[in-house]
Parts: sequence; structure tokens; C-alpha cells
Amino acid sequence: MTEQSTSRSIGTPNHPHTWVVAAEIVVDDSVARIADFRGSFRTKVEQRIDDLDTYCRACRRPYADVAKSNCGAAIDNRHLIGGDQSVRAKRKMPTPPPAGAKLVPGGKFTRYGLKAYVSGVSRPPV
Repeated sequence: MTEQSTSRSIGTPNHPHTWVVAAEIVVDDSVARIADFRGSFRTKVEQRIDDLDTYCRACRRPYADVAKSNCGAAIDNRHLIGGDQSVRAKRKMPTPPPAGAKLVPGGKFTRYGLKAYVSGVSRPPV
């Protein structure tokens, strides 16, 4: 019975990783224009591509660290959301204004549409 459990633990993981490679490819101007427009491009046949990083697409962990273990995202995604929600620090409440302070209402402005764009609310900074 112990042989089966040991052989099972040494075998392939129950939750395999999905490996991806981050790469940097030097292209000419026309290929860059097509890639920017379409979001993809074709490389030459047998083109050598340098690897910047190899990691799991699901759990975002490096290959060297988790190659022989199960994918954490297939089991639980707490590592992607900052850990256990019950033990995380709570948001700080804003301090109330000092005694005797008077709140003055500000003007109203539109955040959507042409008026917002003209007033600079939704326009990207130059």
C-alpha cells in the first residue's frame, strides 16, 4: 500500500501548470505597425526567440520555483488576491473634520459625454 501512495506522489501533478514564455522579439517598422493594429503578427520560420521569463499562466509563478508541484491557481487563488481575506488589514476610516469646520459644497461637473471632454475631465493628459 505504501508503494502505491509513494509512486502516486512522485508522478505527474494532479493540477498541471500552463507554461508560457515572456519574450522580446525585434521586428521592423512594418511588422510593428501590423502587430499594433491586429494585436498579433507572424514570425519567420525557424526564428530564434530569446526567453525573458518562463512562468505558469494561471498561478503566475516562475518555472524553477513550482515545476515539480501542483498549480496553485487550480487549487486555490488566494495568492493572486493578496492572501486570506479574513486576516487582511481593514481600510482606515477618514478622520472627521475638526470641530466648528463648515463644509462648503463644490460645483457640479459632468464626467461623461462631450461636456466632460471639453472641460478636460475625461481627456487624457498631454
